[in-house]
Amino acid sequence: MLNTPALSRRDFLKDTALLGAAVAAMHAVDGTAAEPAAAELPKIRLGNVEVTRLILGSNPFFGYAHQPGDIGRQMVEYYTDERIMEVMDQAAALGVTTVTAPPDSRWIKLYHKYLEKGGKIRTWLAQAHGDPRKMKEEISRAVKAGAKAVFIQGHRTEDTYAAGKFDQVRSWVEHIKSLGVPAGLAAHRADVHPAAEKAGFPTDFYFQCLYRPDTYLKEDRDRAVATIREINKPVIAYKILAAGRLPAQEAFEFAFRHIAAKDGVCVGVFPKNKPDMIAEDVGLARKLSLG
Repeated sequence: MLNTPALSRRDFLKDTALLGAAVAAMHAVDGTAAEPAAAELPKIRLGNVEVTRLILGSNPFFGYAHQPGDIGRQMVEYYTDERIMEVMDQAAALGVTTVTAPPDSRWIKLYHKYLEKGGKIRTWLAQAHGDPRKMKEEISRAVKAGAKAVFIQGHRTEDTYAAGKFDQVRSWVEHIKSLGVPAGLAAHRADVHPAAEKAGFPTDFYFQCLYRPDTYLKEDRDRAVATIREINKPVIAYKILAAGRLPAQEAFEFAFRHIAAKDGVCVGVFPKNKPDMIAEDVGLARKLSLG
């Protein structure tokens, strides 16, 4: 486990300022502007795929707010395809190399357009989340579309586990592996991934939610980090901010205090009313990773 000292606001602001300077450093040369330099972020490996310890989540892109009220609607209105690509470019300029998103038709079309335009986030982790009866088709579609790794979405994993059909999840993981890319599972519950490990699933990594999305209780967060400590494979902690219910500094400090150097975090952003949100997240991830 990585024990990281608490990050002072002064240290954070200093670190974020350096990141901002890197992004803002566009010096005019013969009337043209240089590309902003990307700050280095620590990296980990999911099987044979290298990713930054901070992975850009996509829930806000598609209005999955996991909060009451109309925030989901605001996200849908805010996140046009062009704005999604702009946010990915901002994250890339700050050193993020990896995004996770479901292999739906809108995303695949958008991501291909992004790459054709020279987008710098070139590692996509596909979150397979469709009809269980067509899961293998979705996995194959994701890999064909360029996903560097595939993992099964949390609700799909744990619903199948709860129904006593965990061998079906194994078959999905084996199908991912047969296509030559790393395979993972996600879950909101803390008991699913240890069960997969005990059963010998050929997984390369896991995504562990820090909260149950129906309650957001801190007791569930404690169970989640205990699971992360128990697993020797890389684990990506997600919903570390409890879907926006926690301040970023508190959430990042807790997460990095309880994950190991092999692990990372996945965080979505909604910078409509906070333009520096991505820079803040990256600054925290860098500072807390480097100790």
